[in-house]
Amino acid sequence: MHKIAFNFEDGVTRFIDATADETVADAAYRQGINIPLDCRDGACGTCKCFAETGRYDLGQEYIEDALSEEEAEQGFVLTCQMRAQSDCVVRVPASSQLCKTEQASYQASISAVRQLSDSTIALSIKGEALSRLAFLPGQYVNLGVPGSAQTRAYSFSSLQKDGEVSFLIRNVPGGLMSSFLTGLAKAGDDMTLAGPLGSFYLREIRRPLLLLAGGTGLAPFTAMLEKIAEEGSAHPLHLIYGVTNDFDLVELDRLEDFAARIANFSFSACVANPDSQHPLKGYVTQHIEPRHLNEGDVDVYLCGPPPMVEAVSQYIREQGITPANFYYEKFAAAA
Repeated sequence: MHKIAFNFEDGVTRFIDATADETVADAAYRQGINIPLDCRDGACGTCKCFAETGRYDLGQEYIEDALSEEEAEQGFVLTCQMRAQSDCVVRVPASSQLCKTEQASYQASISAVRQLSDSTIALSIKGEALSRLAFLPGQYVNLGVPGSAQTRAYSFSSLQKDGEVSFLIRNVPGGLMSSFLTGLAKAGDDMTLAGPLGSFYLREIRRPLLLLAGGTGLAPFTAMLEKIAEEGSAHPLHLIYGVTNDFDLVELDRLEDFAARIANFSFSACVANPDSQHPLKGYVTQHIEPRHLNEGDVDVYLCGPPPMVEAVSQYIREQGITPANFYYEKFAAAA
């Protein structure tokens, strides 16, 4: 049995199980997800999607008008012909609503809440329902703020283990979630999660990776690194973690642990405040070395506030280098 992640164009991700002898479309319909489909014979192209990662068999039963040889080489698939041979991630060019599905909701409770620094809160949530939660490392969920009808979006900072997941949350003065976590939250308090969501997630590692994190934008990378530590990587990985002040630096021990567990992983941390006592000062872009960009044969992952995303994009353009892939996620704190 293989796990298939469907990423819909509205950002919703849903997971299904598929056997090696059934088509992905049949598996989706069996589990209540109506992938656009007309013919089931590989003739119309209605079910054409894009396979981001994974191994699969397309057979020879489809026609050129439905899927050209060039499209198949690029990674496009007909889900009515596709049979998974491993776990796969499939991008669906339709909304989750059109496919008669929606983001899943989960009930859980706080297992731990810790203030790592003046600016960062670590939150862990646990519940039996979460043992069924699946997501791609790097994705986020909407967490309900207890006592209100509002939600806030946070990236997972860990993989799901024994029904427990964790988050790194920026402590925003006066923020709705921050006020709850610093003033009211305690172990056992109920919380709701809805998701997973987002197109920022770890793809199959086919070349060196450059990971760039700003502040609590570190969260998706610690989840990614947990996955990489489990599976290994044949390619070098380097993380540059940038913050504004010394007290914003968190989880350095965890990064050291990843460096010990992942043979070809390295990281550096820098502080923008010129009065910092940290050895590395300045912005993330000041610590990107030519070897990290590998003459363009690199996948860049970036998570941080909008000014950081724009600065990094400009820096890479100025180097005259176009990375093989550039994945980024911007975030802004909600008051």
